[in-house]
Amino acid sequence: MIDLKHIANQWFEAFNQHDLEKLLNLYDDAEHYSPKLKVHQPETNGLIKGKTALRNWWADAFQRLPNLHYEVLKLTADDEQVFMEYIRQTLGETDLRVGEVLVIKNGKIISSRVYHS
Repeated sequence: MIDLKHIANQWFEAFNQHDLEKLLNLYDDAEHYSPKLKVHQPETNGLIKGKTALRNWWADAFQRLPNLHYEVLKLTADDEQVFMEYIRQTLGETDLRVGEVLVIKNGKIISSRVYHS
């Protein structure tokens, strides 16, 4: 059985290192929903699909926010998904509490959905 919390921890490690290739390697041809996408790319209505779109989104985020960091609060997993609760931190912005669900199939993330409080 695949340890989904381990995949989530790899995700945080790659994200906090701003290691785009390592991050994308965790994904299949996935889709991603985020309220931040609605703000920065309104034409997406918050939803992007495929590794090219994921690459473009995160490359832009890492460039715009070079100090972006996620602090893990809690990981909860079952057989097919992991719920991650974390604090989004970047200079010049108030910390934001975030929930994100990673749906994982055959060891790869197939979809992710972000929730802000």
